[in-house]
Amino acid sequence: MKIVKVEAIPFAIPYAKPLKFASGEVHTADHVLVRVHTDEGLIGTAEAPPRPYTYGETQESIVAVIGKIFAPQILGMTPLEREAVHARLDRTIGNPTAKAAIDMALWDILGKAAQMPVSGLLGGYTDRMRVSHMVGFAPADQMVAEAERIRDTYGITTFKVKVGRRPYGDDVAACRALRQALGPDVELYIDGNRGWTASESARALREMSDLGLTFAEELCPADDVLGRRWLVAQSTVPFIADESATRAAEVTRELLGGSATAISIKTARTGFTASQRVLHACEGLGVEVVMGNQIDGQIGTLCTVTFGAAHRTSARYAGELSNFLDMTDDLLTEPLTIESGTLRIREGAGLGIDIDPDKLARYRQDR
Repeated sequence: MKIVKVEAIPFAIPYAKPLKFASGEVHTADHVLVRVHTDEGLIGTAEAPPRPYTYGETQESIVAVIGKIFAPQILGMTPLEREAVHARLDRTIGNPTAKAAIDMALWDILGKAAQMPVSGLLGGYTDRMRVSHMVGFAPADQMVAEAERIRDTYGITTFKVKVGRRPYGDDVAACRALRQALGPDVELYIDGNRGWTASESARALREMSDLGLTFAEELCPADDVLGRRWLVAQSTVPFIADESATRAAEVTRELLGGSATAISIKTARTGFTASQRVLHACEGLGVEVVMGNQIDGQIGTLCTVTFGAAHRTSARYAGELSNFLDMTDDLLTEPLTIESGTLRIREGAGLGIDIDPDKLARYRQDR
């Protein structure tokens, strides 16, 4: 079975409500649908979400690098040659979500060829994950109203709260309002997207010390090396490295350097193959992980829950699996559903991604 074609199809679907955070905001899911075709008729599918404010990729750059560089390099190879595929992709630096989408599409092909779900091939630990919902910047009362609606509608009881605004006291007040409204049994953790300095982060954490936070993520830039280490050393909650530790080598560096004590794994940037390397590195070092979200649509979310549910360590905490709720539509023929605060993997061979051709025709941007 050989790879004979790789498609990179740009599409755009508006968000009903934009997500705002310290490093940017998103109004439209201008993603890229990636399809890898084989000579036996099997097609692997995944999604690449450009995040220029985090990784430098744009929709146009993803389409270009796949079409002009990556596809010609892997045509004629087999989906089993994942290491050889990555060796060729890694000749080009950067472009993490483009590489990740190709990787996950290859796993989709392998699952279909074996007539097994990809989650089973990866590890098969469980068939679902608890869901964490991301609450973006808004006035405190609106953030509370959103969290209450999500809890009451979907049964979600874990919330990731975006922080990093100035003055930092506004975010402290919002987190306090959320805790007071949602009660002690709901899990809260914060994500600063590098918006504060180390000293602002330390003051904010002290003022929120009574809120029972589960994690704190990327409160200040990792490039503030000594400040970040100083902050992490005094934090009483696990400090998650996200965009500062996207590869196994970076994970090792940040953890051993004292700049983080937990790691966010995002299949949108490391696919399944490199995500396993990150996960196993974390297990070997004895640190916790969470399954993060790249503001994914339903395709990306399905990939995240597939990987997260496959492994014991990644299934321990709620995964960030609900951002697609803010989109006005999606490409799947069968939409994902969150029930009782959980999201299940798809049964059947591969990833279970079935694209609606009419929706793709409506939202694609290359025609």
